[in-house]
Amino acid sequence: MNKNAFKRLLYLLLAFPFSTSVFANTGVSDVDFKPEFANVSVHDPCIIKVNDTFYVFGTHIEAAKSKDLMKWTKFTNGYKTPGNALYGDLSKNLAESFAWAGEDDADCKGGFAVWAPQILWNPYYINKDGTKGAYMLYYSVSSTYIRSAIGFAVSKDIEGPYEYVDTIIYSGFTRDEAYDKNSDVNKKWTNTNIPSLIEKGILEGENPNWFNKDGSYNNAIYPNAIDANLFFDKEGRLWMTYGSWSGGIFILEIDKETGRPIYPGKDGETPDGRLIDRYFGTKIAGGYGKSGEGPYVVYHPGTDYYYLYVTYGWLGANGEYNMRVFRSRNPDGPYVDSLGQNAVLPGNIDHSPIGNKLMGHFLFERQEGDPGAGRGYGYVSPGHNSVYLDAETGEQYLVFHTRFPFRGEAHEVRVHQLFMNQDDWPVVAPYRYTGETLEKIDRNAIPGEYRFINHGKDISKVLKKAVTISLNEDGTISGAVSGTWELVGDYYANITIDGHTYKGVFLHQWTEVTKTRDITFTALSDEGKTIWGIKSIAKSDQQIVETIKDELKSILGDTSAVISDLKLPTEGIQGATISWRSSNPSVIAEDGTVRRPPAGSGNANVTLTATITKGDYTDTITFEVVVLEEKEPQLVAHYRFEGDLSDSTGKKDPGTVTGDRINNKGGTIEYREGVVGQAAYFDGNSGILLPKGLISSNVYTVMFWVKPEQLTNFTTTFFGATTPSSWVSFVPLWMESQSALWSGEQWYDGVLGMTIPLNEWTHIAFTVDRGQANVYVNGEKKFSGTGFPDVFTTPDAVFGLGVNYWDPPFKGLIDELLIYDNIALSEEMVKAYYQSGDIPQVSGPSGKAALNKEAIIMVLSVLLILVATASGLTLWLIKRRKP
Repeated sequence: MNKNAFKRLLYLLLAFPFSTSVFANTGVSDVDFKPEFANVSVHDPCIIKVNDTFYVFGTHIEAAKSKDLMKWTKFTNGYKTPGNALYGDLSKNLAESFAWAGEDDADCKGGFAVWAPQILWNPYYINKDGTKGAYMLYYSVSSTYIRSAIGFAVSKDIEGPYEYVDTIIYSGFTRDEAYDKNSDVNKKWTNTNIPSLIEKGILEGENPNWFNKDGSYNNAIYPNAIDANLFFDKEGRLWMTYGSWSGGIFILEIDKETGRPIYPGKDGETPDGRLIDRYFGTKIAGGYGKSGEGPYVVYHPGTDYYYLYVTYGWLGANGEYNMRVFRSRNPDGPYVDSLGQNAVLPGNIDHSPIGNKLMGHFLFERQEGDPGAGRGYGYVSPGHNSVYLDAETGEQYLVFHTRFPFRGEAHEVRVHQLFMNQDDWPVVAPYRYTGETLEKIDRNAIPGEYRFINHGKDISKVLKKAVTISLNEDGTISGAVSGTWELVGDYYANITIDGHTYKGVFLHQWTEVTKTRDITFTALSDEGKTIWGIKSIAKSDQQIVETIKDELKSILGDTSAVISDLKLPTEGIQGATISWRSSNPSVIAEDGTVRRPPAGSGNANVTLTATITKGDYTDTITFEVVVLEEKEPQLVAHYRFEGDLSDSTGKKDPGTVTGDRINNKGGTIEYREGVVGQAAYFDGNSGILLPKGLISSNVYTVMFWVKPEQLTNFTTTFFGATTPSSWVSFVPLWMESQSALWSGEQWYDGVLGMTIPLNEWTHIAFTVDRGQANVYVNGEKKFSGTGFPDVFTTPDAVFGLGVNYWDPPFKGLIDELLIYDNIALSEEMVKAYYQSGDIPQVSGPSGKAALNKEAIIMVLSVLLILVATASGLTLWLIKRRKP
């Protein structure tokens, strides 16, 4: 799956808490040093330092700044136009680029696509007024996975505004007139800058190889024009790498005074056999539709190498994003990995073995008894990085965006320090940067138990979980892997596993899990695989058991109102075991399965006993659990929006108006003409918070009418959540221009295969019945799937309309919201409601649905008429038979 179909993913600003206790530290306690973080969401961040301030610029016209690489502050306002923080009148300023791609067009219909910029200071650039020197912002615009362009704008102020100069590279053009779906842009190559370059004699003509036999763009060989990266080589020449998926990554020399490419003009081939195209330049990586994007080249004077960083895979939370690195003695290649493999692919091959893998999906999973709380420390789909190399200190920083395990599409900027190993390859510190430096390590402090990750070379969705190993005093390694280790010099690490030597460094790092500094290691093998280790705490058996007991209290939490299965762990840290005994297995089984008492039979009281054993030490802890009886199936709420937010059933409190997030105050809701009477109007800055606990089971139905005025990725209509990471949302625009029933944490995409229309009323209904989910649009089933997660596991779940914790609010109308708990309406009942407007009622323990009072009266009336008619017909027949 290519990048462009997804790169407009949401950018959320959500911090994941890791509260912790303390590991055994190495001399610096949490009292001595407590770094402060302020996280931001800037996708595809490129970094620059101006005076004492670091800046990152990224996709969706977002940017932030920091003095210390830890506390970040945004200074942009997204796609606002006019009045855009970076581009002023955005639509007018970038109109020439948008004429080809990006603004409300094709796959970006209903939104923008300004992506992946590169920022640099160019002291040689000649401004309009004749002065020299400008900050240059090279941006990408895109409409499809191949129809894209790169342009640039300049400013004398790092924070802008930036004035448009030119659009320099186009892609996705065709030989003949052609149009994409939802677009009126003629894709013929003559609508790019190529004809003017030919007319000026810069190009010798169009290249027939740009096109397939049918005239379409040959994207297996030639690039998608996005993801620009500019750098100066050691001779002072300026270069631009760019490209994503498709035909690979290319490089062009740039005229330092104008900012425009020095096009080769003629086709050719490098001495090592790589393609040189007259327009696109020299290929340096990828090709044949294989993943590879976000190129970033940095020259390291200490090693005299140019390092090319790229990201493989798809960027989503259920994607495969992972960072790779190659190096070359020349700015335009060839770039190779530690095995000498060229970054340019020889054909349509599996490219996962090619490139040194720096980081992929990982989780240092928190076990019972480990410090802290939550699921642990890890990243999902880290990538599209830039690198900052401090010319004075030689320190290097890897700057990238990442998503997180169990947090969905929420992403944030992360900065990890890079170190050069003994073979001049970069290795990445396991934890984010907090000011650490390489320092002499005491060998006696190294032996102990470590949590260990091997990032491997795969391109997959697999979340690699840490295992436990021991670095022993005699230099051996035991546990989940075996081998040897040694400290070389002050801090270099040589670690041998399965016959392969990994070279890197030992260092002290402040960790997010322990809130102290501990020994970690990072190293790269001759195969290009990265390993990480994080030292664990040493505890006695009794300490471990007591720690697990305390941890179980927080895991089970409030047990006074249980309505769903319980998590009953059976393993703890360092091999501890946990067994469970239930006083009433028919209600709570020993594996945590909960069977609620039937409605009307009362709640059940159960005692759970956990026995924890570590070595020769054993102890127990008990929990008193109240399992709530099942609810009667019922219509729990009907919000009609007839001038207010009241529930017409009288069972629930009225809703309240929110600001632009479900937990923000402010906002305004108006009432306008609806499907029935009035409807709630959402202005794009407001939402409605509904009462808690509307649904508290794994069987339910939600129905409502919706009329969107605009479609924005991931904006919700109906939203329900037990935590910010466990939720259900109906989104009119998910990805790939489709509507979806979407769930977080246990990821679930109920994609409808369609997009609900703008400015039209559409009826939405979805039912969930113990994992079976169905979605109906205007009475017709559009999605059916199993395995839908059990989200509403507490009696106090949060519900809202038009807002969630992260995304832009809904703009449009919503009417006639109906919520049923403990019953999933049938397809016939959903269709009948859509056609007639008669609200299905639920009564009795069986949960059978019936028509409402008005419908009953109507049915009885019809029956009476039929009876009367039949009686009259009978009398008429009798009379007819008389002689």
